Amino acid sequence: MFLWITYGLVGFGQDTPPFWNDIQKFKTADKISPPPVAPILFVGSSSFTMWSDLKQAFPGKPVLNRGFGGSSLPDLIRYSYDVVLPYRPKQVVIYCGENDLAASKDVSPEEVLRRLQTFFQMIRINLPEAKISYVSMKPSPSRAVIQDRLIQANAMIKNFLENEKNTSYIDVYGDMLDENGDFCRELFLQDMLHMNSDGYAIWKRVIEPHLIK
Repeated sequence: MFLWITYGLVGFGQDTPPFWNDIQKFKTADKISPPPVAPILFVGSSSFTMWSDLKQAFPGKPVLNRGFGGSSLPDLIRYSYDVVLPYRPKQVVIYCGENDLAASKDVSPEEVLRRLQTFFQMIRINLPEAKISYVSMKPSPSRAVIQDRLIQANAMIKNFLENEKNTSYIDVYGDMLDENGDFCRELFLQDMLHMNSDGYAIWKRVIEPHLIK
């Protein structure tokens, strides 16, 4: 039995909520091929969704990818009881927040932190033994306009996690800049938002030491 935390989410009436079809596909996939017991769960936005060789990147580890593209932190909160808690993961790896900032200039770093804290507490209350890891928001060239807010939000989230038990902040931001500290466009697809294999190679190297053995 899970404890529920609300986040001021409004009802959708007859409308289908965002990403509903993605969530149903996950449930269908689970029936066809049961997920690992106590997995290392990757959940978040399209940077995880598009990591097609995630299992191959971390051989021997029970990783499960439940990223759904375009999602923001309120979406993770909304679907926690569908794609996080039922798996009872031993570790939850989160990549989310970049879309929150890109959606509106009115979304502040403080608001991103508050949203992350809500999601964090939902996991912590229901899965007190699970390790919670947050992958820092990346420097996407197409989103240069939000970098100041993004850097601030990363710093706030890092500070928050440093004061919580059984957590880790996984900093990929600096490793994805060039030698001059500028955007490294060679790590991205043509849209300058989603990564190519070189970008994911960096993520694999930086994330792997934080995964439970």
